[in-house]
Amino acid sequence: MAIEANYSSGDDFEIEFLEHRFAFNVLDFQERVTAAAVKLGLVEGNELDDDETADLVELVHRGFIEEARSPLGRYLVRHWERVSLVEGESLVYWLRKLVFRGAWLDHRVKEGLLEVAWDDSSAEFGYRDPRGGRALLELLPVPSWHALQFRR
Repeated sequence: MAIEANYSSGDDFEIEFLEHRFAFNVLDFQERVTAAAVKLGLVEGNELDDDETADLVELVHRGFIEEARSPLGRYLVRHWERVSLVEGESLVYWLRKLVFRGAWLDHRVKEGLLEVAWDDSSAEFGYRDPRGGRALLELLPVPSWHALQFRR
């Protein structure tokens, strides 16, 4: 018996993470992977070409890049010893965690369990309980790969 996906935007990529199953269409997965790489500081911005995006998608989906297609992919493969762990934190784990965190939050919004809200103090969007419970969901900070950021 197959486990039903906790979040689904398509069936191009199906991945389990921390006992949750997520299914993504290609575009959704690409956008989430790119956003995660930007959030971690691995890349400067989300204007990646198709080959750079494909390398990041393969890294998140498979956990490694078999054959790099882009300078970004070659950088990651060549410097994997330094890039894969920062202060004991795994790059692949954190990329996946951010992809899944976003999907989980979006699913909660879709189900009416969270609302998107503007937070004036941080000047960012956040999430809150639509029933007036806790004011804002606190998202834990993430490690930084800025010092090892890929630069063209």
